[in-house]
Amino acid sequence: MTIAHPARNAFRVSFEFFPPKSPDMEHQLWETVQDLAGFEPDFVSVTYGAGGTTKAPTFNTVQRLIAESGLVTASHLTCVDADRAETHQVIDELAGLGVRHIVALRGDPSSGVGTAYVPHPDGYANAAELVAALKAIGGFEISVSAYPEKHPESTDVSADIEMLKRKADAGADRALTQFFFDNNVFEDYMEKVLAAGITIPVIPGIMPIQNLTQLKRFAGRCGSSVPAFLDERFAGYDDKPEDRAKVAADVAAEQMDDLMRRGTHEFHIYSMNRAPLVSAVLERLGRRPIEKAQAGAAA
Repeated sequence: MTIAHPARNAFRVSFEFFPPKSPDMEHQLWETVQDLAGFEPDFVSVTYGAGGTTKAPTFNTVQRLIAESGLVTASHLTCVDADRAETHQVIDELAGLGVRHIVALRGDPSSGVGTAYVPHPDGYANAAELVAALKAIGGFEISVSAYPEKHPESTDVSADIEMLKRKADAGADRALTQFFFDNNVFEDYMEKVLAAGITIPVIPGIMPIQNLTQLKRFAGRCGSSVPAFLDERFAGYDDKPEDRAKVAADVAAEQMDDLMRRGTHEFHIYSMNRAPLVSAVLERLGRRPIEKAQAGAAA
């Protein structure tokens, strides 16, 4: 399936990576970076664990991306289990690495997703406070999270959107959403966001489905629903990895194409540190990596 699109750069993309945990995973990440760099993302982001549990791997990944890839690199930053002095030290260290874009997050409880979140008594209680601190320091572009289907810990959608407004009012430049698969859900959410007076861009997060069973488990923890039509689309492909990958690319490309028809032209793609599926999705939308585009023009 190829979706006709007017221009290769008619939409903008960014990618999320996570720090590798082994030499093999590190090799895979850097192959992914090299492959996806050709799609000219606006920026790439690197995740960061609660209480700095992945601080060193995050720093190492961010530093190498800045030094070797030429990509604008954002680092996630959480305030879980850290006092304000510790958080400011991390901010200083990131600035020293050349980071000028931070994805400011409260972070999941260090005791595990689903357990009660307890703010550090001397730390930032939530992402809105963290954004305000980053804004006061200055020199950073600031992204935050948004949840079209409500954060699992929010009492209701109104409370969730009020938190997004607090983050926007504190100085956030954009919001990156949790992944979703029903574009009507996103459209309804955006109506509520705009009604609340939130004017920062809200960029939909897109999750190409590497493994539907694993995705369902992950989605259950983060509050995202998995519509029944996905079971139908992937039915019969459990033992056919190549056909399954084609379906996965079709599903994500169709979702992005529909969002573009509704007026969205910027996407944050959760790469899972794997390039083939992400590349297939973008190429279905007419976006070719720059080296391939140049080769085609020369031919």
